[in-house]
Amino acid sequence: MTPETSPNPTPLPPSSSPTPRAENPTFWRMFVVMFTGFALPVLACYGLIIVSALALQILSAGSGTSSFDFPASSSASGPAVAIIRVEGVIASGESDPFNTGATAGTKTILKNIEKAKDDDDVKAILLAVNSPGGGVVASDVIYHALRGAGKPIVVVMGDLAASGGYYISMAADWIIANPHSLTGSIGVISEFPSAEGLLDKVGVEFVVITSGPRKDFGSPYREMTEAERQYWQKTIDEIYESFVQIVAEGRGLTVEAVRPLADGGVYTGRQALELKLVDQLGYEEDAVNKAAELGGISGEPRIIEYRERPALFELLSQSAAQRSLLPSLAEIMNFVGHPTVSLRWIGQ
Repeated sequence: MTPETSPNPTPLPPSSSPTPRAENPTFWRMFVVMFTGFALPVLACYGLIIVSALALQILSAGSGTSSFDFPASSSASGPAVAIIRVEGVIASGESDPFNTGATAGTKTILKNIEKAKDDDDVKAILLAVNSPGGGVVASDVIYHALRGAGKPIVVVMGDLAASGGYYISMAADWIIANPHSLTGSIGVISEFPSAEGLLDKVGVEFVVITSGPRKDFGSPYREMTEAERQYWQKTIDEIYESFVQIVAEGRGLTVEAVRPLADGGVYTGRQALELKLVDQLGYEEDAVNKAAELGGISGEPRIIEYRERPALFELLSQSAAQRSLLPSLAEIMNFVGHPTVSLRWIGQ
């Protein structure tokens, strides 16, 4: 009998479906390890920032003040001398707590002056100046706040106390400079960038429509006219005369005696002493002793120094911020968009 006609053919085994292929866990293990390796250091840094910020906030809440109290020694007691530091370019706004010495912000300095003024324990203020100067209005605001503090003020100069840095020093009752400090630079400066030559080379022309001949005064797109120079020179001369007058009053000199010294040049501490622009050569400890003397403090004074403590949000924001090496559009417009007048020494 042939297989085709066999009544009981041999049954074939049922075909089995393909066995699912087991996933290889190696990839996921590697992913978890790599992610953990990158994430842990970042989380640790943020954790350290948060813990540090919380600790600062707790200390601030406990003390109720933004000042640090530094006794000169364990036996120091009695009334205090408050130290206020003016470090960096004098400008409107807040000082940067993360970049000490870059900018001396008026808001921060005025707050510290007010604290010293309102503190009955503070008998004198020591103003530590290390600045090339800055904005005219910013310098003048600090000067007048110091004049209204109602307490003796001693200035101690650091590396540089020039132009606006010297301007604010005129509110002091006594000025001490290091023999090698650079000070003076009594004068006013105004700068106007001009891109006309560059624009001509690249073939770019700006069409400016104004409502009056002085509306685009100081424009970087064209050269300043002689009439515009004379117009702006009157403004510079007016501010300069005010600066000379303030120096004369602050140093007990005549305007005629100050004017030959007010050519914008800087002087060393020794030269400034000879020219009666400062009262004494010395160091910060000498300034502390003089402030204590003027404040009627007998014995070793207690020292209070005001420093800003950044808030938690500021710490987190600063840590996340990435500063570009290229200036922003706002920074460029701030530089070229309007004329500036400064009490600033540019030799730094």
